[in-house]
Amino acid sequence: MRADDVNDIVKATHTYARGLDLHDPKEAASAFTKDGVWDATAVGLKRFEGEADLIAFFEADAAAVDKQCHIITNHIIDFDDDDRAHGTNYVYAEGEMRNGGAIKAIALNKDVYVRTEDGWKIAERIIEPLTTPQMEGFEV
Repeated sequence: MRADDVNDIVKATHTYARGLDLHDPKEAASAFTKDGVWDATAVGLKRFEGEADLIAFFEADAAAVDKQCHIITNHIIDFDDDDRAHGTNYVYAEGEMRNGGAIKAIALNKDVYVRTEDGWKIAERIIEPLTTPQMEGFEV
C-alpha cells in the first residue's frame, strides 16, 4: 500500500508541474488541498494560501509566461501517519516570458502532503533556492 501512496504523491507533484507548463491553472491548483500553501518568498516571489489565491497566481503565471518547463525529481517522502506525509523534491524550472525576459530556477521543494477524498494532495509547498534564481522579467 505504501508504494501506491508514494506514487500518488509523486503524481500530485507532477500534476502541478504539468499544469504550469501547459498553462492550465486549474490543473496546477488541483494538486493542492483547498487550503493549500505555495510559498516562494525565498526566491523573491510571494506566499499564496487557499484555492482562490493559488488559481489567481497560476492564471497570472500563464498570462505572463510564453513557454516554460518544470522538471521535478529526487522525491524523498516520509510518512507521519496513514494520512499525512512530508518530503522534498528538486525542481528545475526554465521559462521564456512574453515580455522578453527569461527565468531559471533550481530549487528544493519542501512539501507537506495529506490524503483527501480525492487522493493525496500538496498541503504546503515551500520553495528554497539551491542556486541563485534568475527571474528576469517575471512580473507576476
